[in-house]
Amino acid sequence: MERLGTGIGWRPEIADAVEDMPGVDWVEVVAENVCPGHLPESLLRLRARGVTVVPHGVGLGLGGAERPDEGRLTALAERAQALGSPLVTEHIAFVRGGGPLTASPRLEAGHLLPVPRTRDALDVLCENVRIAQEALPVPLAVENIAALLAWPAEEMTEGQFLYELADRTGVRLLIDVANLHTNHVNRGEDPAKALAGLPLEAIAYVHVAGGFERDGVWHDSHAHPVPRPVLGILTDLASRVSPPGVLLERDENFPEPVELERELEAIRQAVHAGRTTAAIRPGAPTAPRPAGPDGAAQEAGALGSARQRVSLAQTALLSALVAGTPVPEGFDRVRLGVQARALASKRAGVVAKVAPELPVILGEGYRSAFLEYAHGHPMAGGYRRDAMEFAAFLLDAGRPQDAEARRELREWRRERSGPAPRSRRPAARLSRAARRILSRR
Repeated sequence: MERLGTGIGWRPEIADAVEDMPGVDWVEVVAENVCPGHLPESLLRLRARGVTVVPHGVGLGLGGAERPDEGRLTALAERAQALGSPLVTEHIAFVRGGGPLTASPRLEAGHLLPVPRTRDALDVLCENVRIAQEALPVPLAVENIAALLAWPAEEMTEGQFLYELADRTGVRLLIDVANLHTNHVNRGEDPAKALAGLPLEAIAYVHVAGGFERDGVWHDSHAHPVPRPVLGILTDLASRVSPPGVLLERDENFPEPVELERELEAIRQAVHAGRTTAAIRPGAPTAPRPAGPDGAAQEAGALGSARQRVSLAQTALLSALVAGTPVPEGFDRVRLGVQARALASKRAGVVAKVAPELPVILGEGYRSAFLEYAHGHPMAGGYRRDAMEFAAFLLDAGRPQDAEARRELREWRRERSGPAPRSRRPAARLSRAARRILSRR
């Protein structure tokens, strides 16, 4: 596996800082946020300097019941080729439910949700990973995710689940030590035992990120400093294997560049401490391999039945989270409520980013209005479609009450729902709406 070194997640908000940051060997970019034909100049300059760029996908839903979408796979492959990347990465998660397998409306989570650690889910995941591997021009690595809730009646530990996935498919693993910490706090899972059960030789690289704890629940925010327990798990991992690469993730609430540099140095020190420990202690024990299928291909009929069972289970959970349907048996109702509120809050935040005019037009009432809308309107498409449907929801109800704001919202929606945008630029509309809001104060 190619040695990557120490890296940081490239984001437009910190592009200049990343270019000037010493000791950055590579960067990772959210695959869906870049266009192969129009790569950001910052990424082109980094590539010209020899900095490796890895696309990190978030939308495939490899842990979902359906086969991976061909269009999404093609897009991911195009980004890998455009960036000259040595590999691409995705998540062991499901992101949508419903559809033909359940004869129900399609639902989008807008978030990475955990896959049940069952034989059915593993069989489906392995087949989906193989499909992705065949479609991609470079090796694939998949990431363990953070979870606020646990599936009932699971059949394997995370270590056993990932071990068998790698054994059956040959896929590489992207191990997120912050997610291991999240699962420790939220699900009582021992990170050391999880690491001991992993096929360490399959690790492609490692993620490190921050979060926060509230009411006994750890939220993997990617918007806070990396806590000491996460660095401790990184040290434990580095004492067991020399990771090819380690990367700091930060998605928002960006600190000053000097603070990011301090976090990168803390990561280097944690890895060094692990290597020092490895030099003076015997090899760490590993968990026994799980008993299960020998990796032979599943018969089409058996796999089809497994896909349907997985789809029914995932759709029931997702519907409870985003559509308010009854909580499936065996789930913690309190934790499910926490996850549902987190999903709605994230959805409101992302819509505000893709349609920044909406919070300006609606002012301080944007968030409460969106959460009201989200409660009865699950997301069925992308965030831009969600923004349009939110605007329609308000206008149909004769809102907002301020006539000028309502006129602005109606015109905003009309501009975006027509066959072609009008001549007025969104920036000008945003500026005008902002002046109107300020004039009311």
